[in-house]
Amino acid sequence: MALVVGQIDFKDDLKLNLFRKGPKRIYVNESLLKKQNDIKNYIRSVCFCSNDIDIVRSEPSYRRIWIDKVVSQLEPVYSDLISRFNRLLKQRSYFWRSESALNSESSDIVESFDIQMSIISTRIFRRRRRALLKIKPYVEYWHNHLSESKEKIGINYLSGIQNLSPEEEGEEVISKKIAEQLFNQRSIEALTGKCNFGPHRDDIEFLINDISIRKYGSSGQQRTFILALKMAELDLLTKTLNVPPILILDDVLAELDITRQNLLLNSVGKDSQCLISATHLDKFNKSFTGSSQMIHL
Repeated sequence: MALVVGQIDFKDDLKLNLFRKGPKRIYVNESLLKKQNDIKNYIRSVCFCSNDIDIVRSEPSYRRIWIDKVVSQLEPVYSDLISRFNRLLKQRSYFWRSESALNSESSDIVESFDIQMSIISTRIFRRRRRALLKIKPYVEYWHNHLSESKEKIGINYLSGIQNLSPEEEGEEVISKKIAEQLFNQRSIEALTGKCNFGPHRDDIEFLINDISIRKYGSSGQQRTFILALKMAELDLLTKTLNVPPILILDDVLAELDITRQNLLLNSVGKDSQCLISATHLDKFNKSFTGSSQMIHL
């Protein structure tokens, strides 16, 4: 067993028990958390590691996971929405593969699924899109700062909802459109057993000067953008929660050139507690290491 103990804001004591087998246990002020996701109510962080480049260059699932983590820190109730949707999706898929789908009452069951999924999907969609609108100005600022350029940044939420104008923010309007599309795809879904429409199929598009970074961006542009995205996430959480999250940089300097390394190091740690892991210290300038606490492992 391993034990990790920390103090949050000098008032809450956090304790994490890790076991070789079985789930970990998290305690706040000696009280066991029933839901481990509730830890976000006590401590918030932004982590940037070398694998995060996949958010920009890889499959849509990486971008969905990223935006869901951002929203869940802004609105802790969002984690429950995602859990409820995933359960519904699993139950819906199981239903299509079961003998119940052949019964005469199957349409009533699917209708019940559609109603629940349309409501939850609408709430997920609106929260994701709202978070992207909030984070975009921060991404623009950090991208200009890190690249020393004035390139135009674009962030678009790519949803499967058809005929949805930017003005249609009402929950009822969006929910109705989702329910209609779920209804229209029933015949195909009955054959495949898979729901191909919903927030689990959505994507986020990142653009520089109206060109897809994932498809056409250089390696340097992709690395700069993901760094700007993470720093923007830090600023958004700080602005919204009035408490700066902990910034964790996991051996990211190896992914950046000297200019971007210095721009990053000069920016971090001013308002947030920053934890940086590295295998070599030669990439850090002496003024930075001199003002940092060093822990050798």
